[in-house]
Amino acid sequence: MLRKGERTLMKKETIYLAGGCFWGTEKYMQSVAGVLETRVGYALGEKPLWNPPLKESVTYEEVCNHSGHAEAVEVVFDAEKISLTEILREYCYTIDPTSLGRQGMDIGIQYRTGIYSLTEEQRQTAQVFLDTLQKDYKQPIMIENLPLRQFIQAETYHQKYLEKNPNGYCHINFEKIAAQKAAKKQKAAATKAALQQQSVAEKTS
Repeated sequence: MLRKGERTLMKKETIYLAGGCFWGTEKYMQSVAGVLETRVGYALGEKPLWNPPLKESVTYEEVCNHSGHAEAVEVVFDAEKISLTEILREYCYTIDPTSLGRQGMDIGIQYRTGIYSLTEEQRQTAQVFLDTLQKDYKQPIMIENLPLRQFIQAETYHQKYLEKNPNGYCHINFEKIAAQKAAKKQKAAATKAALQQQSVAEKTS
């Protein structure tokens, strides 16, 4: 039993997320409560049938010229504070999950969306999440869900880019996301209040 002032041990978990230009994805994920660390890089998932030979390193220019990698963010989070499902829910605020090879104004295979896992448990959790997400869309979800095959850290100037360049390009609309969250919270509160009123009415009838 924990004494006053004591805290449970942190449970670190890592997932890799591709969501278009990694500058904006990293900035957004840094703002999520429970996220401990981020870094940007180039990711490849392990495909079931065939995978190209791996390179020891790639540059931004090579990724832009069809190396096959996706711009991605390594997200280290405290699983005691936020679950992987909640991380994925936050991630989906930043993307169009039905778009193939394009997010915002960025077009190309390197801007595809993807979830790259370190364990089979993570992959299965992501699949359950995606199956649920699909119910909200008529078009097919285009997010890759694959085991991580490779992650190469991007060049230093890309790391925390929007911290160093506050007016730099970002495809994510933070104000729109805040409004979506507020509306969702308001709707949940209204639903809860209606259910409580219904329960009281049933008890007094």
